[in-house]
Amino acid sequence: MRSLSAIGRVAAVGALIAAVVLVALVLFGGGGAGGYKVHARFLNAGQLVKGNPVQVGGVPVGSVEGIKLTDDGHAEIELSIDGDHAPLRRGTRAEIRQFSQSGLANRYVDLKLPPDTDQTIPDGGVIDTDKTVTQVDLDELYNTLDPETRRSLQGFFKGSADQWRGREEEANIGFQYLNPALSTSSRLFNELTQDTPLLEHFLVDSSKMVTALAERRDDLAALIGNLNETTRALGSQKAALAESIGRLPPFMRRANTTFVDLRSTLNEVDPLVEASKPVAKRLGPFLSQARAFAADAEPTVRDLRLTIRRRGRSNDLINLLHSFPPLAEIATVSKQRSYAPGGHAVDVGETRGAFQETVDALKGGAGEIGFARPYTNDFLGWFDDFSTTGGGFDALGATARGMITMSPFLHPDSLATGQYRRCPGAAEAPAKDGSNVLSEAEREAVGCDESHRGTPR
Repeated sequence: MRSLSAIGRVAAVGALIAAVVLVALVLFGGGGAGGYKVHARFLNAGQLVKGNPVQVGGVPVGSVEGIKLTDDGHAEIELSIDGDHAPLRRGTRAEIRQFSQSGLANRYVDLKLPPDTDQTIPDGGVIDTDKTVTQVDLDELYNTLDPETRRSLQGFFKGSADQWRGREEEANIGFQYLNPALSTSSRLFNELTQDTPLLEHFLVDSSKMVTALAERRDDLAALIGNLNETTRALGSQKAALAESIGRLPPFMRRANTTFVDLRSTLNEVDPLVEASKPVAKRLGPFLSQARAFAADAEPTVRDLRLTIRRRGRSNDLINLLHSFPPLAEIATVSKQRSYAPGGHAVDVGETRGAFQETVDALKGGAGEIGFARPYTNDFLGWFDDFSTTGGGFDALGATARGMITMSPFLHPDSLATGQYRRCPGAAEAPAKDGSNVLSEAEREAVGCDESHRGTPR
């Protein structure tokens, strides 16, 4: 029994020593060189102390191991990260937060992990100040205010307390939605501050707009007054408005059906749109030119409008179109007609329309027209020469003189006389290819003589 007791005492002592060694390893060796550590640099430590937790999305992933001052006056926080969450990815952001407004040492470091990436922060790496955010205490904010502003702020808080007195339950329900609203606003302002020059332009333009509105405050007041009258008029027609609202659901149902059908139509239009894209790119310069053409065409369109419709009778295109039915009757309809020479109507019986009479006349004159057709060029040339006179200029201006000249070198034997049957085109010399010389059958049909050509052969 004694030997068993001695063995038990030795075993108990050994167990106690092992427990002490295990506790020592946990307390003093768990954060040794074997752990994953990252150094985060902040503008200031924000009342962090060693041992404060490190969280990701509210889940603890490590703790603060040390705090020291860098050469440029920033605070460098040594973060120890659990093995399950190490290593951190490049682009990780760190922010000092506090659990509540009460207490001084209730701070923690909140990490925001970037999207998945293969790049990681090595053990002992640094999260620089451009990826960290320092907690701003309310005392720092209040210290920036002058005494008068602080007293006014105290009055505001007291007034807010009076405002919510008796409505605490409703206010608590409303405040539940405050955190999502503030989070969304935070993301909005982060997006705005990413492009500071654009934000500055927006603020400057907004200032100009507000200034312009202030300059037209009288017009704006009149607008609001008119809107008030309009709203009052709508309120006075409550019955009609209620009827319109009652008809709105059936209209919306029909519109819904129309929009559903339109969706399938748009699907059919997609191939057309895809095929039109290359052409649409080339259409840009044409539309630019068409815009200038449309601006230049405005006076023409205005004049055309006057041509189509003008006040008065028988002075525009519409009145002309109204006269077409009687004109068509005269031109195409056979009917009893009369005419009035000297103002006395004379019955001429039933006559055909002008078009039928013209067709018969053209058919009857086809022979004469066929005979005269080859002489068209000569006839028009004669008109051209007949309409032109010789002339000159003197001190009184332009003059025209009729004259007959005969060349003194003209040999009498070269004069052609007795030419009364010239062929068409015989006023010029015959072409080498014979294109302007009529055949014997053509000369017989026309009744001309080739020897009567006006130029020497």
